[in-house]
Parts: sequence; structure tokens; C-alpha cells
Amino acid sequence: MPNPPAPSSKPLPYEGIRVVEFTHMVMGPTCGMVLADLGAEVIKVEPVAGDNTRRLLGSGAGFYPLFNRNKKSVALDLQQAEGREAVLKLIATADIVSENFKPGTMKKLGLDYAALSKLNERLIYVSHKGFLPGPYDHRTALDEVVQMMGGLAYMTGRPGDPLRAGTSVNDIMGGMFGAIGAMAALAQREKTGRGQEVQSALFENNVFLVAQHMMQFAVTGKAADPMPARISAWAIYDVFTVKDNEQIFLAVVSDTQWAIFCEAFGLDDLRADSRLGTNNDRVRAREWLLPQLRSRLADHSASELAEIFEKNGLPFAPITRPQDLFDDPHLNGTGGLAPMTLPDGRETKVPLLPLMLDGERPGLRAHPPKLGEHTWELLRSVGYTDAQLEALAARGVLPRRA
Repeated sequence: MPNPPAPSSKPLPYEGIRVVEFTHMVMGPTCGMVLADLGAEVIKVEPVAGDNTRRLLGSGAGFYPLFNRNKKSVALDLQQAEGREAVLKLIATADIVSENFKPGTMKKLGLDYAALSKLNERLIYVSHKGFLPGPYDHRTALDEVVQMMGGLAYMTGRPGDPLRAGTSVNDIMGGMFGAIGAMAALAQREKTGRGQEVQSALFENNVFLVAQHMMQFAVTGKAADPMPARISAWAIYDVFTVKDNEQIFLAVVSDTQWAIFCEAFGLDDLRADSRLGTNNDRVRAREWLLPQLRSRLADHSASELAEIFEKNGLPFAPITRPQDLFDDPHLNGTGGLAPMTLPDGRETKVPLLPLMLDGERPGLRAHPPKLGEHTWELLRSVGYTDAQLEALAARGVLPRRA
């Protein structure tokens, strides 16, 4: 594997913080990824056969490389007493433990918060679940499950056709809230000297996402319509099909923008029409106004419309496929995509955290680890000799030395 990218030129906020995570899929790994990107040493503990996420196909094929960059991998058989003993020695050096397995899994292994906090009162324990404790916490949750029961699928789809969002929004944001909780617990520990358990959950995350629609009902007494059927607050705020059947999103969201838009496209008759004087007038006129605009813009190419809208400071967006973003000039020009080596050796690029710290994007310090890549190194650091590690490897507790 090539050398990892050069680290940031500035110290990262969580350098010196050690995280031991027992996670798979998206939610738990996202929490660890955020902390790792911000400087923490994150140790991923996986079975000797490897986290099953490594082997996913289809829509899951990108999970492992994205959410496990900047981490180290330790492979241990936690069903064997020697494996649990080894991982407890690692946990003894940790500030944070993070997990996202089914309720009861960590308790069976003796790795739940109640057990570990007795060994180290400063330990912060982040638990990612489907539901926070309550009537639903026995249920098995998926992103689709909570989107359906939490109102997001209703809001995304057309009436009568609930539709999940096109990415793992609750898994990713649930992991982010787990990381935020860990950060809050670290700050609290500075004051009290004690750690605590942090809990994050998919369902509650989803409810937070649709809270704006709940509060719309609370304020207005009117239920929010699904997004495809909503009455927009703005008259021109839609996808237009133009020359060669290309599509582009165009928006005109103020009276000032309406004047600029009409001038840019020579729509003097519409600008002078008293029925279209204000934004609210134009919203009421959408039924006849939009067909006119679609007809008048249909002979323009998407690129021509984009150029005119950009020149005049009007909102627009191309309809972009995710794979097209690898070539996005803004992302490439600002360092938003970092070169990364996949576990199988192929080269690619990966999006970084969408923030800057002191003028820099927290970058890639380490490629996604190979299975068990750091097992021997880390167990040596907590007191194991090579002879002991050889003996454990012979019993299948950990991988043989690479």
C-alpha cells in the first residue's frame, strides 16, 4: 500500500484522543470517521474474518472505504476469552468506546458501559441504536424503517408514494450526533473528571430531520404536503427540461431576482404584467406562468442557462449524478476530494468532511485499513510479546503476522 497522504500542517483538535470502536455498516463507523478526521486515533475492532461491511456489493460497496478512512484495524475473536482479554487491554488505554450492534450484544461480551465504566470512570461510551430507550427499543431499525415511520419518506415521495431519501441520511447523521455527543462528553469530563454514556438513535435522528414540518403544523395548523406536491414559497423554483432534453434547476426567489431574470431573458411583457408584480402574485399565477416560462426557455441549452443565471447571480443547479462529482471543478479546486487507496490497491478520490478548521480541510492521514493491519503493532503496545501473539494466532484469536 502506498504511503498515506501528508498530514495537515496544523494540529487537529482531537489529537491524543484514543477511540476503540466496535462498529459496522454506516452509523457507528460514521461516528468514528468524524472523530478520526478531526485527529483522534480510532481503532476498529473487527472479527478475524473481517467486518462484513468489507464484502458488501451494490449500494453498500462504498460503505467500508468511506467510513473507515483514518482508522487502524485490529482483528480479534471476541468469542474466545483471550480475545476479550486483549481488547480490554486496548480499552484500558482508550478515552472513548463506540459501538452500534444489536441491543445486548456488547453486554454478552462484558463490553457494555456498565461493565467498562467500573474499570475506568473516565471512559466515554457511545452507543448507536435504532431507538433511544423506550417502547420501540426492542425493534430492529433500518434507515428505511425510520424514514417510513418518522415522516421523511412521506415528505420525499409523491402523494401516495412514500420514498426513502437517496442516501443513508439517518445512519450518517446518527453517527454524526454520536460524535457530537462524544465531543460534549469530553468537554464535560474536563470539568468533572468522569466519563458518561452517550446514546444516538436512528428514529430520533429522523424526527429531528422532519421537525421543521412538525413545527409548520404547530404554527399554522396546516399539515405539510409532500415535497413534490407542496405549494412552493417561490413561483420559479423547479426543474426545467430544455434543449436536447437536458434538465436544470432554476430559481427566482425575490422581486429583485424576478426583475433581473426578466431583463436577462427579454421577458418585458411578463415583467410589466400587473398579475406578476410580487412573489406572492407569481406563486398564485404558477398554473399559467410556469408553462409559459418552460416554453420560452426550452430552446436554450442547460449550459447556456447556467451561464446566464451565474452571470446575473441567480440560483441554478445542474442535475448531477454522484459519479460526476469526482470531476467537479470546485471540489477538485478547493481540495474537497482527497486521493485515497482502496484496500484492494486501486486509487480513487474521497470527499472530506464539509468544514474547514483555520483555513484547512481536515484531510486524509491514513487509507482505509486492511483487515487486522495494526493488530500486532497495537497489542505489542499494551504489553504482548511476539511469542504470546504467535500463540494467540495459532489458536485463531488473531491473524498471523502479515
